[in-house]
Amino acid sequence: MLPVLACWCPLLSGSGAEGSAAPVDARVEELLSRMTLAEKVGQMSQVNASHGSIPEALKLRLREGRIGSILNETNPATSLELQRIAVEESRLHIPLIMGRDVIHGYRTIFPIPLGQSAAWDPELVADCARVAAAEARSAGFQWTFAPMMDIARDPRWGRVAEGFGEDPFLASRLAAAMVRGFQGDDLALPTSLAACAKHFAGYGAAEGGRDYDTANIPEGLFRDVYLPPFQSAVQAGVATVMTSFNEVNGVPSSGSPFLLRQVLREEWGFNGFVVSDWESMLEMIDHGLEDLVQQDEDVYVYTSFHDFGKIAKTLEEKGIEVTNAELQYMPTTTKELPEATPNSRYSSSFLSSP
Repeated sequence: MLPVLACWCPLLSGSGAEGSAAPVDARVEELLSRMTLAEKVGQMSQVNASHGSIPEALKLRLREGRIGSILNETNPATSLELQRIAVEESRLHIPLIMGRDVIHGYRTIFPIPLGQSAAWDPELVADCARVAAAEARSAGFQWTFAPMMDIARDPRWGRVAEGFGEDPFLASRLAAAMVRGFQGDDLALPTSLAACAKHFAGYGAAEGGRDYDTANIPEGLFRDVYLPPFQSAVQAGVATVMTSFNEVNGVPSSGSPFLLRQVLREEWGFNGFVVSDWESMLEMIDHGLEDLVQQDEDVYVYTSFHDFGKIAKTLEEKGIEVTNAELQYMPTTTKELPEATPNSRYSSSFLSSP
């Protein structure tokens, strides 16, 4: 959770630790020390916007610090009001992270990523992303869910248009270029947009080209073809990474210790934060979570806490602990945290860890 706050710490000038004069790490640690468990989980919760309106239930959750990010609010005035409520009316005054799929332009529309890749011109790709970032920031966004760098070699897969094609070398170069274009030299600049490397990983290898379907990829092929673009994005300084919907070799990507711990954190040294794709937490149940946790006591479970009680019950029945939780994508409900989260399975100090 610490990287979540650190990425946007330039916005936290009124949040404590002697204002903006203190070093970033000190401000983050001071803020974390004052947060309740519910507020920490709130920072890991994202909801979709309400089409220009702000329902009372949403205002209440903002004031309680139970939302950290909002998607798709395209009305700048509404976006500003949401930020005002979060900063001025919540206990800790933490601003929201506003996100949107800015894939190939915001106001100015450029060719789709597959079309951009046909130019074999990384600087051109970076320039397009730079324009999109400036336009999106002017509308109140700080985060985009791009670039998509899934290697796709089956034309039946419906999302080939959003990626850079079938060649890992080209995709790696263009992924890094788009990250640089979106983020610029400093995320605190008013023209920079945090990028998100997606979908980690193997999403484009779905069997039969069927979206969300399983992928079976030998590790050698995985490392030679499907992982290099993500590693290139990490080396370029990408702020965030999004997990894929699918399972790879029998393990859901959103709960894969191989991908999220061994490869991403330990081998590549990624220190940003991970966000799950739309409802991929709940889809882990459909991917056979019960069978998975029965087989592997070290499995990492990443879940929306509105369904945490159900999953925790399954784990407890198997005698297995929930060992980790990454940034959530789906919204929490109005259910109180103690009802949804067994005290024996989550701790405030655990959620403070990077």
